[in-house]
Amino acid sequence: MSVCFVVDQPVIFGDLSAPQPKKHSLTAAIPASPVRRQIGVGGFRTSARAKELVNQVLDSNRLTAGPMMSRFEAEIASLHGCRFGLMCNSGTSALQIALAALKESCGWSDGDEILVPAVTFVATANVVVYNGLKPVFVDVDPLYYTLDPARLEERITPRTRAIMPVHIGCLPCDMDPILDIARAHHLRVVEDSAEAMFARYNGRTVGSFGDIACFSTYAAHMITTGVGGLCTTNDADLLVLMKSLMNHGRDSIYIRMDDDEGRSGDDLFRIVDGRFSFVRMGHSFRCTELEAALGLAELDDRQAHWDCRQRIASRLLAGLASLEGRLQLPRARPGSDHGYMFFPLVLRRDSDRRADVIRYLEERGVETRYLLPLINQPAYREMFGNIDDQYPVAARLNECAFYVGCHPEMTDADADYVINCLQSCFAPTN
Repeated sequence: MSVCFVVDQPVIFGDLSAPQPKKHSLTAAIPASPVRRQIGVGGFRTSARAKELVNQVLDSNRLTAGPMMSRFEAEIASLHGCRFGLMCNSGTSALQIALAALKESCGWSDGDEILVPAVTFVATANVVVYNGLKPVFVDVDPLYYTLDPARLEERITPRTRAIMPVHIGCLPCDMDPILDIARAHHLRVVEDSAEAMFARYNGRTVGSFGDIACFSTYAAHMITTGVGGLCTTNDADLLVLMKSLMNHGRDSIYIRMDDDEGRSGDDLFRIVDGRFSFVRMGHSFRCTELEAALGLAELDDRQAHWDCRQRIASRLLAGLASLEGRLQLPRARPGSDHGYMFFPLVLRRDSDRRADVIRYLEERGVETRYLLPLINQPAYREMFGNIDDQYPVAARLNECAFYVGCHPEMTDADADYVINCLQSCFAPTN
């Protein structure tokens, strides 16, 4: 038996000898490799404001972290309900230093366990391993693909130290029961918000729930700076630790070149003495003023970009509604926004092969990605073996789920073309 995805809940396939629906197959109604640009899973366009701010950085002759980055960090923190923000060079780096800071401050030991969803980008679990900790997987919700709170407590052991919920594709996790469980078991919470900014859950913005939240500004994310990531927190002590960890483990008294500005006497010498004082093992995870400038320009356009994603998603949902017998379409959880960083799709029938659908789309210029497979990746199979039977929803998604683009650089015509390709792909045969 295998899990089949339906509109409201997963069901089990029943009698396969029952009358079958009319056969469908891939057709050539839309020819392969048409003369048109590829419809990618992400896009970026440099605005006039971005060029202006980048030129301000170049004119200042300062590339290391400075006023642009301080502004960007403060705005991201404020928009996500936190006191402090810290920019680094990737969302992965943000997760790395977040866990390292908690491990040091809480006194965790190597081999302690962190709960992570069984469907997420590989970096979520990688950083757990990099920190000498053990990822313990939790199956995901079959309708929303985020960590399933109902599966959490069965994975908690005496060595569990934290939960890392992941807001997949800018759909917030079901945070209230996750936080209830975390409090009941005295667990820390690190929000992997790499794919989510600005989205709200029950009136609160992602990033405002955990001890630390980690964002990414890599290409195709809700805002992009080329490379980049951020941590947000309300804990000043964790901020100090993360600043040190992203700067080779340097004494946090001197992290940025103007940290000694306006100081004198013993106060100045304390900073001078700490410039080359390294108090822990750390990393070189710094970003530059150029990325921060791009980030500030992207924030200026955030509402327009959000609205565009909503428009494209609405168009895709309406145009693909006739295929809901074959494709599970994305939806927002009640009480939550959905930012549609991408547009996930899940094949409902075992008779439909994902490879055929993806090949059909790719040959016609529609770029695709698998929906964040993790437990079936070679590195994790080597580490944990084949554990698919423990995570039936994740295993099913790893076989049947993929996504297409849903971003501000897509036009209505692009969305219509994706719709037409999928409709043609599933067209009935005679």
